[in-house]
Amino acid sequence: MYDPTVARLTYRALLGRRRALILFVLPALLIVISVAIRLLVGADDGVASEVLGGFALATMVPLIGVIAGTGAIGPEIDDGSIVYLLAKPLKRPTIILTKLTVAVGVTMAFSAIPMLIAGFVLNGNSRQIAVAYAVAAVAASVAYSAVFLLLGTVSRHAVVLGLVYALIWEALFGSLVPGARTLSVQQWALALAERTAPNTAAVSDVGLPAAVVLLVVVTVAGTWYAGRKLRTLTLAGEE
Repeated sequence: MYDPTVARLTYRALLGRRRALILFVLPALLIVISVAIRLLVGADDGVASEVLGGFALATMVPLIGVIAGTGAIGPEIDDGSIVYLLAKPLKRPTIILTKLTVAVGVTMAFSAIPMLIAGFVLNGNSRQIAVAYAVAAVAASVAYSAVFLLLGTVSRHAVVLGLVYALIWEALFGSLVPGARTLSVQQWALALAERTAPNTAAVSDVGLPAAVVLLVVVTVAGTWYAGRKLRTLTLAGEE
């Protein structure tokens, strides 16, 4: 269920000059902030958790997910070039799963790895904080990629919708409004961070079993529906 040619084309689209620049900005900013804080404040577990949870996991990861998830398929649908891909003898689930794999890989590379580095810079991974948030970023990368890949298949305004979700729902409501937290990928990922590094500031409003189930359900459902929509596009083209 993975096609190397589709993967290569998707990587090329995602890591083109413009998108690659955007993808590098947020991780670079996180590293710069972490270095500055370490020089000014020193190693502090509370500050490390605040930076990794409050900025990196709540804002950076979903934004990178938007770029990678929607960029994996949205532009091809918008400019009509998806027709050439659909004309190939490839199963539609293979196309979606390949693009999801690429989106997940890119999101992880530009979020989980910088987060791990930033954690070591901030406090040397004291109390496993760096590892905990990196694990959370990995889990969130998978779910975000599926959600935003789905948006890319159902709407021509996927980037705008993704930014609204990332900046308003995840970064604002998901962090501040208690009721919204249970429907936040960020909070589900935090449950994994909490289990990895107990007795730290990584605390989720969602229990670990529920968080794992929700992450799996959102990922599977998003991927399945994206494949279904892609099949509909094929039928529309044939008609």
